[in-house]
Amino acid sequence: MTQHTPKTPLRRFLYQNGLSLVITLMVLLTLGGQTLTGWHDYNDERQDMHLAELSLGQYVTSGHWVEATFENWESEFLQMALYVMLTVSLRQKGSAESKKLDEEEEVDREPDPHKPGAPWPVRQGGAVLWLYKRSLSITFFLLFLGAFFLHGLGGMEVYNIEQQADGKPEVDYLGYLSSSRFWFESLQNWQSEFLSIVSIVVLTIWLRQHGSPESKPVDAAHDETGK
Repeated sequence: MTQHTPKTPLRRFLYQNGLSLVITLMVLLTLGGQTLTGWHDYNDERQDMHLAELSLGQYVTSGHWVEATFENWESEFLQMALYVMLTVSLRQKGSAESKKLDEEEEVDREPDPHKPGAPWPVRQGGAVLWLYKRSLSITFFLLFLGAFFLHGLGGMEVYNIEQQADGKPEVDYLGYLSSSRFWFESLQNWQSEFLSIVSIVVLTIWLRQHGSPESKPVDAAHDETGK
């Protein structure tokens, strides 16, 4: 069945950007829900420690909100960075998420600076092109490092508040990064992201979703590799 792009500008924009718009809305709604529930939960904890409650504005700049938010973002960006890198050279027979086993694919060819619509870095060449060819993984790794830093910063603030309430010594940033608490928080999130990767890689060998670009065609053989 052929689909036709809507003619009105608004409908055309929504049609052409629907995936990113819907997922961004889901991010904002869940982040808002996390913020409201986290605010109430943290104020309950602060009451137990005989500390003043925080306003919502104070909460979204607190270590508790920063830690909770970037602890999760950290694992997501790490997942995507590693997935982008690993799928360059590794294969999985039968998976829709893998490149073909014995064939060169369109993504493997060298960029053509004369191709119509080629991005500026492709036409520029040299070091600019070298960076652009790796810009997706580089960006994900930089986002991971930023989230990793903020996770540690927010976690350190919460940890030190708890230490003060218990009459124990505070730690500096490096001291918190070397704590088992920080790495427990990180590793429990990392392993869940790696599990989601292996799940889609393996399940797409045998399972299908009609109409999804993340699935092989419904009638494809189980050992057919790639989309």
